[in-house]
Amino acid sequence: MGHKHTNTCKDLLGNLSDYIDGELSAELCQELQRHMAGCENCRVVYDTMTKTVYLYQASAQETEIPPEVRGRLYEKLHLDDLRKPR
Repeated sequence: MGHKHTNTCKDLLGNLSDYIDGELSAELCQELQRHMAGCENCRVVYDTMTKTVYLYQASAQETEIPPEVRGRLYEKLHLDDLRKPR
């Protein structure tokens, strides 16, 4: 029988972002850790979220877009007023 997310899952996963950011109380951290120890689906959500955050941070270096590409992009998105000369 498949696991269904209970209200506990939903409540705890609602705090997952704060948990990953280290902004959750120690008590709630322990509760979340205990829950994930017995809930594979929530562990998968946690693992996926932490990997996503890691990949975003690893690739967050500013990439320089060539001016002609930037111009075409702004034109297509109708954002010409935001285009700044570089």
